[in-house]
Amino acid sequence: MEVFNTANKVIITCNRRLSPYLTQEVTDLGFQIVRSFNTGVEVKASVNECMRLNLNLRSASQVLYELKSFRAADADELYKNLVRIAWEEIIPLDGYFSVTSNVHNETITTPLFANVKVKDAIVDRIKDKKGIRPNSGPELNRCVIHLHWMEERAEIFIDTSGETLAKHGYRKHPGKAPMLEALAASTIMATAWDGKTPFVNPMCGSGTLAIEAALMAQNRMPGLLRMNYSFMHFIGYNEEVFFEERRRLKDITEKTNIPSIIASDISREAIEIAKLNARNAGVEHLITFEVCDFEETTIPEAPGVIMFNPEYGERLGTHARLEITYKRMGDFMKQKCRGYRGYIFTGNPELAKKIGLRASRRFEFFNGKLDCRLLQYELYEGTKEDKKE
Repeated sequence: MEVFNTANKVIITCNRRLSPYLTQEVTDLGFQIVRSFNTGVEVKASVNECMRLNLNLRSASQVLYELKSFRAADADELYKNLVRIAWEEIIPLDGYFSVTSNVHNETITTPLFANVKVKDAIVDRIKDKKGIRPNSGPELNRCVIHLHWMEERAEIFIDTSGETLAKHGYRKHPGKAPMLEALAASTIMATAWDGKTPFVNPMCGSGTLAIEAALMAQNRMPGLLRMNYSFMHFIGYNEEVFFEERRRLKDITEKTNIPSIIASDISREAIEIAKLNARNAGVEHLITFEVCDFEETTIPEAPGVIMFNPEYGERLGTHARLEITYKRMGDFMKQKCRGYRGYIFTGNPELAKKIGLRASRRFEFFNGKLDCRLLQYELYEGTKEDKKE
């Protein structure tokens, strides 16, 4: 099974509501979208082409290459179909593999049972053909096989990513309630920031938004921060294909003409964490960090983008304090950020009403399971009437 050079169905997954941004990224890479859905897109690609997808995508979670689809009413039928696949041509005999799954079948009470059936089919097939049992376990840092089983329809994939792509690898110090890197990158994409004008991130926390902005301004892909993917551990992997793509990504990285990127937080500890994360990402020198109340954040000359990700007030006793904070954010943007586009990311619509500005657009996102909005505000230089003239 020459999967590295054979184009087949590929599902690229993402968190809910990130699909529009993933679609744009995949299209920009030159792939034709077969279909888009709420948690991903489908394309046709070889595993070699999946390497490019893994290295380039900011908003994705996994890149799944289909090996086979078939009918399976129950676990026994699943096993019979899987044991027919030439696993000895896919997984090294001295290799290690793990199994993940997304299962909705009335005969299966726990996905772990389905995972065991997949593992047994793979091990039994290789032992029958080669007389050797490969090792298996929960770690996702080598060969990963994914089962998608809905009712009586089963699909088995090579998960070419392994560990999720949604974490970009630089955040060793997450801080309090950090925003997932794929979500942060997608919210910046939603702003249509051009990467050439200033990007200001008050209340920056662990720095994820500012770091993603710096990476985007450099046209620096997240794959340059990672050296291990599942695709590296399957039979047929050619490391030269991987390193050629890495070289290409280094060549297109912008070293000069980076705009002003400012991250501020009232917590010195938060700024120290943000600096460490920025250092891990290789962009610390591109970001100006400030320890201050957000109202004292340096605002470079307009135009630019200013983006807040404040607390949402899930904890008891914080709501009254946050009402004042949200009103202050609105006043600050209105008075100090004229000529900018302002954005506030929040999961609390009641607090959003306290901002005191009319949102020109609302982008829907999820932060974990929390229904959120990215609110856009046009912060005109003069009055709105002046702008029309």
